[in-house]
Parts: sequence; C-alpha cells; structure tokens
Amino acid sequence: MSTASPQPLWQPDPERIARARITRFQTWAAEHHGAPAEGGYAALQRWSVDELDTFWKAVTEWFDVRFSTPYAHVLGDRSMPGAQWFPGATLNYAEHALRAADTRADEPALLHVDETHEPSPVTWAELRGQVSSLAAELRALGVRPGDRVSGYLPNVPQAVVALLATAAVGAVWTSCAPDFGARSVLDRFQQVEPVLLFTVDGYRYGGKEHDRREVVAELRRELPTLRAVVHIPLLGTEAPEGALDWSALTSADTDPVFEQVPFDHPLWVLYSSGTTGLPKAIVQSQGGILVEHLKQLGLHCDLGPEDRFFWYTSTGWMMWNFLVSGLLTGTTIVLYDGSPGYPDTGAQWRIAERTEATLYGTSAAYVMACRKAGVHPSRDFDLSSVQCVATTGSPLPPDGFRWLHDEVRDNLWIASVSGGTDVCSCFAGAVPTLPVHVGELQAPCLGTDLQSWDPGGTPLVDEVGELVVTNPMPSMPIHFWNDPDGSRYHDSYFDTYPGVWRHGDWITVTSRGSVVIHGRSDSTLNRQGVRMGSADIYEAVERLPEIRESLVIGIEQPDGGYWMPLFVHLAPGAVLDEALLNRIKQTIREELSPRHVPDEIIEVPGVPHTLTGKRIEVPVKRLLQGTPLEKAVNPGSIDNLDLLSFYEDLARKRA
Repeated sequence: MSTASPQPLWQPDPERIARARITRFQTWAAEHHGAPAEGGYAALQRWSVDELDTFWKAVTEWFDVRFSTPYAHVLGDRSMPGAQWFPGATLNYAEHALRAADTRADEPALLHVDETHEPSPVTWAELRGQVSSLAAELRALGVRPGDRVSGYLPNVPQAVVALLATAAVGAVWTSCAPDFGARSVLDRFQQVEPVLLFTVDGYRYGGKEHDRREVVAELRRELPTLRAVVHIPLLGTEAPEGALDWSALTSADTDPVFEQVPFDHPLWVLYSSGTTGLPKAIVQSQGGILVEHLKQLGLHCDLGPEDRFFWYTSTGWMMWNFLVSGLLTGTTIVLYDGSPGYPDTGAQWRIAERTEATLYGTSAAYVMACRKAGVHPSRDFDLSSVQCVATTGSPLPPDGFRWLHDEVRDNLWIASVSGGTDVCSCFAGAVPTLPVHVGELQAPCLGTDLQSWDPGGTPLVDEVGELVVTNPMPSMPIHFWNDPDGSRYHDSYFDTYPGVWRHGDWITVTSRGSVVIHGRSDSTLNRQGVRMGSADIYEAVERLPEIRESLVIGIEQPDGGYWMPLFVHLAPGAVLDEALLNRIKQTIREELSPRHVPDEIIEVPGVPHTLTGKRIEVPVKRLLQGTPLEKAVNPGSIDNLDLLSFYEDLARKRA
C-alpha cells in the first residue's frame, strides 16, 4: 500500500476543531491529568494508551460518572482476558442514561418513527416515569439483580424502557428482533434462562403486518424459566392468556430507584451471529459499557444535548445497544421501526430529514444501494442538520466515500467505523478533528492500542496484518454465558497471540495513523502466498452496474491447489455473458491483483447473510468443502436458508 499522503476528502475547519468536545477534553485533561496539550489527536491517542489508568480516570471525571461507592484503583488487574476495572466501585447505567430528565424534562429523549416516517416524541420526563414504574413492577414480580430479562421486540420506545428498567433493578437485559424465527431466538435465550419476556404481537415491515403470536407462544413453551410475560400490542391484539399488559406496568407515578451494582456487574448479553454453531452469549458490564460509550459517543461521535442521533438498526444488533447509549450524553435518539428501503430506497434519508438528525448512522451496504439506485439525498431532502454520516457493518468502499461527499455535501464528515459485538464499541473510526481520506477509517480510538501484526507478533505499518488490541478495554466481555472455565472466551480472541486480543479482521495501519479494513481474516484469500481480504474484491466487483452482490471464497484443495470461485447475484435484466465475465476479470486484474482473478465466476440466485446482514463466507466455504449443511451452518442464523441449497448442490456436483 502506498504511504503517500493523498489529499483528504474532508478537512474539519479550525472552528469545528475548536468546538469539538474531544478538543475541550484534551485541554482539560492536559491541565488536570498531564495529557499532551499540543500534538492534536495523535498525541492524545498515544497518551491514552500509554497512560491507560489516568486516561480512564479522566473520562469518568469529565463525564461526571457517579460512583455511589468509590473505586480502589482504575485497573486492579490488566491481564487479558480477566482485566479488573474500577474494583470496589458501584454505580448504575440506567441512572446515568436518565440524568437529562433533571434539567430537560419536557424535551424529547426519544423520537420514534415508523413507516409513515412521522416522528413522535417521548420526553425525558415520560421516559424516566415509565422506566421508574416498570422497574418497580419488575421488583414486585420478583426480578432480582443478576436475573435475565429478555425482549422479543422491534426498535420501539417500549424496548428502550424495558432495557433501562432491567438495568435499574440490576437485572441482565437481552434482546432479539421479531424478524428472528423461534429457533434463532431459542438458540440465544435458552442459553441465558430468562425469568421474564417482553413480547409484541407482531410488527410492520415493508408496508405489511407480520403476526408473531405463534412464535411468542412457542417461546413461552420452550423457555421454562419464565415467571412472567409482558404483552405489547403493536398490532392492537388482546394480551394472550397469562400475559401482563404493558400499559398497566408503566403508568404508576413512582420515584426512580436505581440498584447500585459493582462496576463489573452484567448489564446485557449480546450474541455472535452463530453461523457455525450456537451463538456466543457475550456478557458486558454496567460500568464497562457506561464509560466506553461515554467516551465513544461523547468524544468520538461528538454528541451532546443539542444533538439528534439516528442509526438504522434492530434490537438484534449491537448497534441498537450503542444507539440507546446516546441517552448517556443527553442526546435525543431516533428509533426507526421499519424497512430500510420502504417505500423507496431513499427512506433513511427522509427519516434523517424529518428528525433533524445531526449524526446519521447506517450500513455501508445501504450507502452502496443508494448509489446504485441513483438516489440523490441532497437534491431530494433537506439534510442541513446532518453533520456526520457514519457507516459500519462492512468496510465502506472508496466509491461510497465519494458518493456521500458528492451527493450529500462536500463538507460532510464521513465516519467509517469498525468494532464488534464482542466489545459493543469501535476499535477505530470517527474523530471529529481529523481529516477523512477515501477508503480509510480516521484513526484508532482513544484508550485502544490497535495494531496490525504479522503471524509472529511483529507490528506492521503500511502492510496488511491481523487486527490486534494490546491493552484491555472496559467493554470487553466480562465472560461468555455458560463458559465456566473461560475456555470458549479464551479461544475466541486469545489463542493466536497470548494475552493480546485478536479480532479476526485484516487491517492496514497507515503511516499517517489511519486504518484500512480488508475483511475477515478467517475468510482470507491466499493465492501463491499473497493474502487479500474479501472486502477488497467486493468493492471492485460491485462497482459494475450488472452486479447486485457478490461472494468470494478461497478453498484449499487436497492436492495442494487452491480453488477461488466468485459468486455473483446479478441486477435485474443483467446477463452473465462472455463480455461481463471478461469485465469482471479485468476489473479484478487491474484494480487489485492478477493473482486474485477468480478461477470461476458463477451466477447465483442470491447471497446468504447472517440475520444482521453480513455475508456468510465461512459456512459457504464449509459447504463447498463437502461438509453437510446441518454441520456447516446453524440454520437459525441465516436470513434465507433456501439459498444455501445452491452451494450444497454445487459441492455435490464438484465431488
């Protein structure tokens, strides 16, 4: 990769740099904690990893984290896994999420939007009142600290109320979106044995109503630990027999009571995609999430009380939890419950306009879909409030950066961010005071010693290596559920480099300090010793208007050979003729590498994804290697299981 310094696509002006919260934090931290006053973000980031304890102490002071009992040290033990953060401290996440109700009771905490695209507000006072009432009812139902409370809910205000009430009593929240089928939900919830389940009767998506009462009945049958079920009638149906009514639980006028729990007390359980087995049940702590999200949202995303924060997500994806944490910075959060492309591809831009979002987050896939569909956001919508468009889920290709710059605004802050469910945060991404270069994440985040390593553990610059984090982060899992000896947790991140977190992504850390993500390292394309991430192939191939989506797999052959097929899902009306085949090969040869021209290009009826929209490369690779479907993939983790039969048939024919 070139180490030249190309012209940035965007450069924050001096006024913007001066008013950014991260600039004010650096000035304050220099005065109170010895942080470097000069040298800008790079100097602050270096200090934040070199002086890890001091940095996190500074974060808690800057954001006025309320410890009801003080901590003995910032880091009691810094070994990974097993780092001990703020031992002795007690606090409550929900208490911090509702603090703005004291000073801004009548302003909106939530803006809820459905497929009519008309926002309806929930004020801070209303939110705190509903959380207080529900928390009291949970206690009356016998829910105690450490009990698990589950939600089978769409992205609606009731889901936020349920999460915060659960945290207020010290119980442990976990959720799935209602488009998950019963088996997918049970694969997750049965692991954690919830005592209470919040459900809806159905949801609206793509202009249609989807009745989920049969799925809810199955969940109730298959979760024997449930002591109560709460019915939320989104479609207007009566509560099923034995279920409690939502409105009755949230209408009492009670003062809030926030259980003070240890810093490392579990807050929620998130789940890995579980494409090749049971999803990992990832447990993160009240204190760890609180301080990590204050840093990430308040400093990196530059969010505060005057902002409106919209991220297109569902309750089955970590970005929903991240969105809810916008409340920690006093920000109004936007909850959209509906299809990302209904009634047309421009839907999310319309929501950003109508909610006056200042930070709008979406997926790289949606940006590229808008580009292909000829959407013109700035022509068709008033996006003057939008200061930043952020993307995640997969790397944003260079064309995506250019399209946002050209079609939204030329002085737009574009933040491609990368992290993971595993930490419910970002390793690298948004920095409001740094330039944006096409195809690059701006920088590693504060407190995150992100590096690119070769197989021997040597750091690399301007070369592709494994994404590693060499120091603990507060939001790293405290453990996995049902992993008593910690072996599954250890094997997931620490088996390659002992004591160092290996995430499973290929990255380049540039000599300018920016970061490029190349895709998953467990689905690397390795031809004649030259490694390439699949994301690089997708970015090149999917520029062609005929290609709707693609999937590339590299398979080691028993004879020592290597077979690399490229599967293409064509746009309507396109034909995979000789001319298109040649253009695909020429594109890869010229833009990437002659070694990574695929051996075969095969048209497919569609590309399978996880339930959160990520392409599934490893299970398809296993199928093509002859692994039976039931062993290659967990059926409940896939968005369209029928698509896998194509790859299974292909493996059979090749065998």
